[in-house]
Amino acid sequence: MEPMDIVGKSKEDVSLPKATMFKIIKEMLPPDVRVARDAQDLLVECCVEFINLVSSESNDVCNREDKRTIAPEHVIKALEVLGFGEYIQEVCAAYEQHKMDTLDSPKGGKFTGIEMTEEEALAEQQRMFAEARARMNNGLNPQKQSDSDRSLES
Repeated sequence: MEPMDIVGKSKEDVSLPKATMFKIIKEMLPPDVRVARDAQDLLVECCVEFINLVSSESNDVCNREDKRTIAPEHVIKALEVLGFGEYIQEVCAAYEQHKMDTLDSPKGGKFTGIEMTEEEALAEQQRMFAEARARMNNGLNPQKQSDSDRSLES
């Protein structure tokens, strides 16, 4: 089999986690169905090829729109162009669920913690710097708050 057409990567460099893929395959089938190891490997390769196909078409859609970042809309348009239109509704639902699942996570990019004023944030930053300095100085007590720090809290 020829190396995949991926910039700087050979076929062996690009794959999906096999254990995870095998688990997904097993969960999707009835309990009495067994899948040969070769068939599992083939399914993983098909998934990799599908991702490459959709990624490449998404990139083409993105480029046609003179954009530099592939957005979800580009992926959805790519699915349509490639003839996978029947899956778009399910893909959109999965994407919406993903957004809801990641909205409150620290990696989700949206901080929903307690909001502070600029002065409160500065005071908190100074307190954290003092604690860090104390740790760096072999656990000595943090420096007392200066008069200028106290005036910020007023």
